Amino acid sequence: MSASSAVSSPHRDTAPAGRLPAVLLMVGSCLPVLGAVLLAPVLPRIQDHFAHVPGSEALVPVMLTIPALSLALLAPFAGVIVDRLGRKRLLIVATALYAVFGTAPLWLDSLHAIIVSRVLVGITEAAIMTACTTLIGDYYSGELRDRYLALQTMCAAISATLFFVVGGALGAADWRAPFWLYAVGLLIAPVMARALPAPSSPHGEAAGSAGEPAAARRPFPIRRMAGVCLITVFGAAVFYTVPVEMAYLLDDVGVESTGVIGAVTAGASAATVLGSVLFTRIPQRLRHHLPALFALCAAGFLIMGVADGLPLLVVGAVVNCVGTGLLLPSLVTRAMGRLAFADRGRGMGLWTASFFLGQFLCPLVLLAAKGAVGGLATAVAFFGVATALLGAALLPSHRAPAPAADVPARTGDEDEREPGNERAPEPAA
Repeated sequence: MSASSAVSSPHRDTAPAGRLPAVLLMVGSCLPVLGAVLLAPVLPRIQDHFAHVPGSEALVPVMLTIPALSLALLAPFAGVIVDRLGRKRLLIVATALYAVFGTAPLWLDSLHAIIVSRVLVGITEAAIMTACTTLIGDYYSGELRDRYLALQTMCAAISATLFFVVGGALGAADWRAPFWLYAVGLLIAPVMARALPAPSSPHGEAAGSAGEPAAARRPFPIRRMAGVCLITVFGAAVFYTVPVEMAYLLDDVGVESTGVIGAVTAGASAATVLGSVLFTRIPQRLRHHLPALFALCAAGFLIMGVADGLPLLVVGAVVNCVGTGLLLPSLVTRAMGRLAFADRGRGMGLWTASFFLGQFLCPLVLLAAKGAVGGLATAVAFFGVATALLGAALLPSHRAPAPAADVPARTGDEDEREPGNERAPEPAA
């Protein structure tokens, strides 16, 4: 029996009944993905519409990326609010505001006003993503928690492809039409209010209750979280390399057909889903072995870097995406396992910020590397070498933690220990 499953969890008997709460949390976790990819197919039409606006060449692409940057910068603050005001309350309010701000471009005529609305969308996404991940940690434990956190990755990969297709189909009629999809928040928020129970701490305190702020004043275990958050920034860049750069790599090997590009991108998303499925099937000591997971991702990058044609490029992308499908849930479960109930919102806020910071930095890092080494494929190969080196650097200190186990309340002295060296308590005889 794994350590995580052996540890007695205070939530095991209080997990919400039925699958509706889990479904709502998965749907909520997909909303930030909607903001990231929905507008990509219609950016040229938006560019044409605002061609008369000075600086529109730079401002229109910012519409797509600014929510992710807002999310990366503000998720830690959302985590503080989650811990102090309550996970469920913040999730419901943020989901409703997500719909209001997301649909604002339907009636806004100013490009600058639309960009402001996109910043506000990013703020709500920070709250939604942090609250959803925190609630998964509150409601579930052990193998079930691992399964749902892996399912988050699966839903993100599937929804990214789906939203890209839907955005393109709606955008064919009018560039504003895709913004109607944000209205789904007004449908989801009332269901969340009715179906999601208020989570309780191991000591019976509801999140955001009068007893919680006192617990929240304990020193936050920043050292415990620093290592996994830094690794997550790098891991997020690894995760987004194929989705962001695949079309350019295909163009470099002579593939210009949009149909082939779409099919290859969909295949890469399917490989990510496969990796997430494998995460729940392989033994726990393997699913949390970061050196091995980074080595698998690195192998995919190296294959892609030396590919001189479509078949080998596809093989490399599939290998890499299976690795990233394993890597992302491993990182989030590792972070979750370091947090007590009172710290979970802030901890997941930091983790979410780290992940989306890596997403934002990914194309910038590869662009700089491309200029330095003379080509995108070579830059990807060098990124593969860096990924392999990180995996090798983690080998000496690697110790598989119990990421799904609830961490008991800690004193300030315990936070001085090196992150990753904590042990799960032994099960009672």
